[in-house]
Amino acid sequence: MIYTNPVSSAHSSVKYHLLDDNHPDFPSGLLGRGILIKSKASTLRKHVRIHIICAPRKNLPFILLALGLALIGVSAFFILREIPPQNVPTTVPVQVDFPAPELTLTDTQGISHSLADYRGHVILVNLWATWCLPCKEEMPTLQAFYNKYEKDGFAVIAINDGDPTADVIQFVKDYDLTFPVWLDPTYIATEQAFKTLNLPSSFVIDRDGTTRFMWVGAISRRMLEEHVTPLIMEKQ
Repeated sequence: MIYTNPVSSAHSSVKYHLLDDNHPDFPSGLLGRGILIKSKASTLRKHVRIHIICAPRKNLPFILLALGLALIGVSAFFILREIPPQNVPTTVPVQVDFPAPELTLTDTQGISHSLADYRGHVILVNLWATWCLPCKEEMPTLQAFYNKYEKDGFAVIAINDGDPTADVIQFVKDYDLTFPVWLDPTYIATEQAFKTLNLPSSFVIDRDGTTRFMWVGAISRRMLEEHVTPLIMEKQ
């Protein structure tokens, strides 16, 4: 923007002048008040062309708004950076204390098994289904934990909740499961034995046949190591 300053005020020092002091008609609604102009007395009587880059005060709210949004964005970045990704299981188990239920079911080969057969082991009973996404996500974790502690008397018993046998067999192959998988076509484990409708649900039974922990939702390796490993090491 270009402004013409025709004259200087009578009381001017004729050396340094504020833009608003040089002439009463100079626009005052500008950011940039207080800019000093150095001139000689001989030039003050002439037209002085002044080049000023400035922002009208009416734009100030928009500038402040932009700065505020930028600060919010930066703050959100640092906050979200501390939040674990949503696909990482973080379910914490609940401590319980009740006898393991009497439960007998068959595996994918039609062979009958009972929870009582595993007395003296630490058992993690996992209730799941082939269509359940969290069930699928936690299976590799359960398999890895089973591989590590099977020799210490730990067992995973995965009880399928009502899927066709062929689907369960294919699931076992797809996920390379080596722990026992039982079939529950009539929902005995969920509705009667453990009285839950949630999938996945898991129950940890100690060596004496007492149910000590339960999970609703997918299990993380950290939670298994923190809560189940001490039970495995408790009595060997």
